[in-house]
Amino acid sequence: MKREVAIFAAGCFWGVQDYFDQIPGVLETEVGYIGGHVNQPTYEQVCSHTTGHAEATRVVYNPEKINYEGLLKHFFRMHDPTQLNRQGPDVGDNYRSAVFYLTDEQKTAAGQAIKKLNDSQAYKKPVVTTIEKAGKWWPAEEYHQKYVQKTGIGACHIAYSPI
Repeated sequence: MKREVAIFAAGCFWGVQDYFDQIPGVLETEVGYIGGHVNQPTYEQVCSHTTGHAEATRVVYNPEKINYEGLLKHFFRMHDPTQLNRQGPDVGDNYRSAVFYLTDEQKTAAGQAIKKLNDSQAYKKPVVTTIEKAGKWWPAEEYHQKYVQKTGIGACHIAYSPI
């Protein structure tokens, strides 16, 4: 079975992970931190807005079941990509909307998806989602992993909506 990886930030990572876990073709997910300048950041450090990290979800998927463009559609559906450094009740650069690309193909696909959304005027404001080269991935603490499944709470601003 083929396996590919994508990394997305769309606000609080609890609900983002739960949403991606429900998509056919997604094999596994992990929440963590990416895009910052501190080694081994903790949740408390990331929430202090001093590390530059985003709360993100690393998605391992089978491209024969869902392609990267399909994941992008879900990503843009699950949050408001026009909000700068916030989603729902959560505010700060760690809650930014971002695609962290691992390949040039992912970078191109993300740029095309944003252009398509802006050209369609699906939103009253322009999409502010950043496209950032994926750097070092830091897994979040264990209590954050599969938080919604463990607790039944914590989906924040995200509700599952199939394509």
